[in-house]
Amino acid sequence: MTSRAHIAMFSIAAHGHVNPSLEVIRELVARGHRVTYAIPPVFGGKAAATGAEVKPWNSILPSPDDDPEAWGSTLLDNVEPFLDDAVQALPQLIEAYEGDEPDLVLHDIASYPGRVLAHRWGVPAISLSPAMVAWEGYEQEVAEPLWEEPRKTERGRAYYARFGAWLEENGITLHPDVFAGRPDRSLVLIPKALQPHADRVDESVYSFVGTCQGDRTAEGGWQRPAGAGKVVLVSLGSAFTKRPGFYRECVKAFGDLPGWHLVLSIGKHVDPAEIGPVPAGVEVRDWVPQPAVLRQADLFVTHAGAGGSQEGLVTATPMIAVPQAADQFANAALLEALGVARTLSTEEATGEALREAALALVDDPEVARRLKEIQTRTAQEGGTRRAADLIEAELAAHRAQG
Repeated sequence: MTSRAHIAMFSIAAHGHVNPSLEVIRELVARGHRVTYAIPPVFGGKAAATGAEVKPWNSILPSPDDDPEAWGSTLLDNVEPFLDDAVQALPQLIEAYEGDEPDLVLHDIASYPGRVLAHRWGVPAISLSPAMVAWEGYEQEVAEPLWEEPRKTERGRAYYARFGAWLEENGITLHPDVFAGRPDRSLVLIPKALQPHADRVDESVYSFVGTCQGDRTAEGGWQRPAGAGKVVLVSLGSAFTKRPGFYRECVKAFGDLPGWHLVLSIGKHVDPAEIGPVPAGVEVRDWVPQPAVLRQADLFVTHAGAGGSQEGLVTATPMIAVPQAADQFANAALLEALGVARTLSTEEATGEALREAALALVDDPEVARRLKEIQTRTAQEGGTRRAADLIEAELAAHRAQG
């Protein structure tokens, strides 16, 4: 038994970054550790519900309820806000933890201040990754081609200069790419099945613990309608949901399919009126308790975010992947390669194409077999308890050195 410690968790105000950490935090609290969770107030309630003490700080990132277009469209549009937010957050967090420094830092991959503070305090840091991680060769195969053009621009050079200067101010000599993408230690909170080139990932640094999902009944339940032969859930996650045309195609695909019931989760940026009249077998919601629906669904039409992809795998639900941004394209390709999904671009996802893919997937015994196999393998990765065990092992190792 590891003796009681103060563990500090740092994250950003985004559902896909906060949700995967919550059960790990709850488990650490249950084991007797004092856990503080540094998070903007919009997620304070979620963090507090784990038993952690909330250390609130003010973020300048677009909020979860903002229009996704607030993030811009280019690579630099996407990365600059995280650096801006980190620079302005650090003084707030230094003050919040003055005289209350932790024994170990946990930080989301997008929380740069967490790793900086661990360095300043001289305590171990563990990255919690809610998405795929770098493999040997990642930089040459993905990062360098992606950044080749932005690096040549004045704006790109300014971004790197500012990032490097900020790190140096805090005593860190790592290149920004290494700092952001190559942690000393990481727990990967996704099934290994969702990791590209998993055989080339350094498992002395990265430990795959699989999905860390707990009891989410507090989010509410969902009842499969009597007489529904097949249930399909359509959800593009919490960010890139402003797709009324896509939702109309989903209604065309499934609304009049005999025996099918469609659950259409459209998010907060689309007015149901934009979708138009829907048949009786279609329910349109701005939000649903996704795991509860998936446990009873026969098909999941998803953006293939890390959270949605693993929920599909954990519930052994066939998927149609319609990726929208970021790592979703790679996740979609992996799901298809695993033989449990079909991928359609947003433009390809017509009513006819969606229906054709759906009918091919839901009654295919080979798809069902593969899903069951992955579901079993994922359950064996250890989840929440193994994540907490590994964190305690890092604490014990640090104390033994100390």
